[in-house]
Amino acid sequence: MSIPFSNTHYRIPQGFGNLLEGLTREILREQPDNIPAFAAAYFENLLEKREKTSFDPAEWGAKVDDRFYNNHAFKEQESPEKHEPGKENSQTSVKEKTALESPEEDKDMEENAALKIQAAFRGHLAREEVKKMKSIDLEEEKTEENK
Repeated sequence: MSIPFSNTHYRIPQGFGNLLEGLTREILREQPDNIPAFAAAYFENLLEKREKTSFDPAEWGAKVDDRFYNNHAFKEQESPEKHEPGKENSQTSVKEKTALESPEEDKDMEENAALKIQAAFRGHLAREEVKKMKSIDLEEEKTEENK
């Protein structure tokens, strides 16, 4: 039973929204007849993948959401045992190196994305041109048949 005008607000657990978005995307893609059975199979598959690869989509989704609000979520935190007081750390971590290289990689990715978008648009224009040519040919055939 719901209480109208209740000021109770429930907090959605981190990563849960992403799990539901993934399920929704797959339901829309597959269009199953039995959605509850499909959802059960989908989550069983996710559990199997998580056990095999130790990749948790809920945790990843929570980090992505947290990254949106707090950019420190993806920074690698080093434990105090790694640093000894007398030694300087001359090596940079893998994530720091990728952070230094990321503007170039981002530029390449953006260029590739732009090329794909342009190619798709050119294909769309070509298909529209073919449709126009076909419709003109059909109209000409109809006018020839009517004569």
